[in-house]
Amino acid sequence: MPAQRLLAAYISISANQDILLRTLLDTLSEAITIVDTDNIVRYWNPAAEKIYEIDRSQVVGTRLDEHFASESIRLLDALTQGESVYRVYHVPRPDRHVLINAAPIRKEAEIIGAISIEQDITELVRLNDELAHTTAHLHNLQQEMSRFHPADDPFFPIKGHSSQIQSAIQSARKVAQTDATVLIDGESGVGKELFAQAIHQASRRRDQPFIAINCGAIPAALFESELFGYQGGAFTGAEKKGKPGKLELAHGGTLFLDEIGELPLELQVKLLRALQERQFYRVGGTEPITVNTRIISATNRNLEQMVAEGLFREDLYYRLNVFTLEIPPLRMRREDIPELVHIFLQEYAIAHEHPVPRITPEVMQALIDYSWPGNIRQLRNVIERLSILQEGGLIRYEQLPSAIKQQQETSYLHAPYAPSGEAAAPPLAAGVRGHSFAAQAAPAFAGFAPPAREESERERILAALERTYGNRKAAAELLGYSRGTLYNKMKKYGI
Repeated sequence: MPAQRLLAAYISISANQDILLRTLLDTLSEAITIVDTDNIVRYWNPAAEKIYEIDRSQVVGTRLDEHFASESIRLLDALTQGESVYRVYHVPRPDRHVLINAAPIRKEAEIIGAISIEQDITELVRLNDELAHTTAHLHNLQQEMSRFHPADDPFFPIKGHSSQIQSAIQSARKVAQTDATVLIDGESGVGKELFAQAIHQASRRRDQPFIAINCGAIPAALFESELFGYQGGAFTGAEKKGKPGKLELAHGGTLFLDEIGELPLELQVKLLRALQERQFYRVGGTEPITVNTRIISATNRNLEQMVAEGLFREDLYYRLNVFTLEIPPLRMRREDIPELVHIFLQEYAIAHEHPVPRITPEVMQALIDYSWPGNIRQLRNVIERLSILQEGGLIRYEQLPSAIKQQQETSYLHAPYAPSGEAAAPPLAAGVRGHSFAAQAAPAFAGFAPPAREESERERILAALERTYGNRKAAAELLGYSRGTLYNKMKKYGI
């Protein structure tokens, strides 16, 4: 009896493993192909059916080279030579472009099959080619137009057509027509000063000075004299005639206070008084100076939290925060990355006096997938590096910085799960050469976790939107919704 119970438990565990692995593979958005040692397909998931438009029933049990030319099957290298490939750009068919990961399936030292995971980048390749051609054409047109008149739109230097950046630009245009104090909130490198300059240029003060001061770059002991100026002879080393401060120099125009969260508390009091009374005293001075200066400030810190912690004055915060302009980080508008990449490639090609290099699809995909903690500033620096390292007019994957490649290597298998209610997949084909496929392949997928049963619909929608970089049509298809249903659910959940 104990032996029977043990056998029943083993069969139950094995069945559960098969179900778990089948569910994982069937819910991936990448095409999964598994072959045995005779190159006969043992598994073909729904994503493979969609990408190659071949039904599973027509593939499973047949040789893979019956459907693809032998020289185009990278899976054979893993099967015959035991070699693994990672994120290799591949064209298995003239109308299909993929990034392929392939590896042999081993039982101890014996190869019993092979598996490939293919990400469809056909649309990315097409758009990349079109964008490269269009960007080059537009750049030439802009050069021709600049001969006759400069761009008269102050927001023209801010690039991107995503809804997030266009919404920020639209808000900035509106507040530019007023004299309201603006607080620009955004991570380092998103272009806060670029927005501040555009707001100034689009305002009634455009013909007056735009003065910028970085509150975190000037020592506290010197900041007061830098901001308010000083009277002649006010301290040792001071100029005899005195010196006006940035606030005075910006009279009639705009003063941009960058990194306002770095301003020491003792100077916050003096700045608040100057803003409220519109007058101040130079260091060592006795006569008040009246100014009419618009204030635009910027921060990459959470000022509300700093107020709660006593690190930033609440009254100054509300004085600066009349209108908040939030600039989205680059990872929240990934659809702008290809456009920015080609713009920067054009710029550095001119600067370095060489033709504009081409960028391979796997490099573009890696740039889109990267999280960009340094935002546009970091992207610009990476593109400059790549434009220097390019060889033969081509930028390759191995030339990417290690941080970008490392993120790709640790995250390429993470994919959204299929929505609840999706039809159950048919059982896996027979095990490779009689072995339990689940037992052989499960270790390779140890990084996966099954979808949590309590995962809310809102979280699945957010995951799909992130996976599709905000493309609602693609997210709807991923979730199995109509576009109208997705819009209704986004409204329902406040997304």
